[in-house]
Amino acid sequence: MANVVPLLLIFVIFYFVLIRPQQNRAKQHRAMIDAVKRNDVAITGGGVIGKVVKVEEGEVELEVASGVRIRVLKAMLSDVRPHGVKPAND
Repeated sequence: MANVVPLLLIFVIFYFVLIRPQQNRAKQHRAMIDAVKRNDVAITGGGVIGKVVKVEEGEVELEVASGVRIRVLKAMLSDVRPHGVKPAND
């Protein structure tokens, strides 16, 4: 019994320090991706920044330059900024 208690304590510490925060971040990311809408500014995992033109089931269409549109998987979006939000340094 004395050998099992330290292992359980280590597991509990790992759960609260590593596993639970990661699950919360994943849940927030899923909610952000599900809430993406037209005219939002999206940033992909590769660093491409564009304006959301069209939202489909698993994909979004981004306008990265005037007349240049690309289709991106929703899962590859790393950040979504709502339309009309000013940058923090302005």
